[in-house]
Amino acid sequence: MSARRPVRAVRAARGDRGQVAVEFVGMVPLILLLVAAVWECVLIGYAFSLAGNAADEAARVGAVHGGGACDAAARRHVGGAWNMSVDCRESGDVYKATVKLNLPVFFPGLDIGTPITGEGGSAKEEED
Repeated sequence: MSARRPVRAVRAARGDRGQVAVEFVGMVPLILLLVAAVWECVLIGYAFSLAGNAADEAARVGAVHGGGACDAAARRHVGGAWNMSVDCRESGDVYKATVKLNLPVFFPGLDIGTPITGEGGSAKEEED
């Protein structure tokens, strides 16, 4: 005699077939949205860091060499893919620089026009 499984056990085993694949397909869009959100947060943080560093470097160079060198120094520290504007000015004994980068969406160059601002200042110096 051969051992036979009850009919109820066979039906239960067949009822779960493919369930993992269905759950995987359902979760993939959520996982991709989460990855995209994390990437956007990292990119925004990087833009703030980049704008602040470029403003500090521009102010330091501008304190010694003036406005044209200030703008060039800021652009040297930010890649060409970023949409940016630079404002260099004297304010009493301090030379100030403001760098504005547009908020990127997924990669630099694709932006929504919202500015991220970095400001820097340096004491003016006389070049001998």
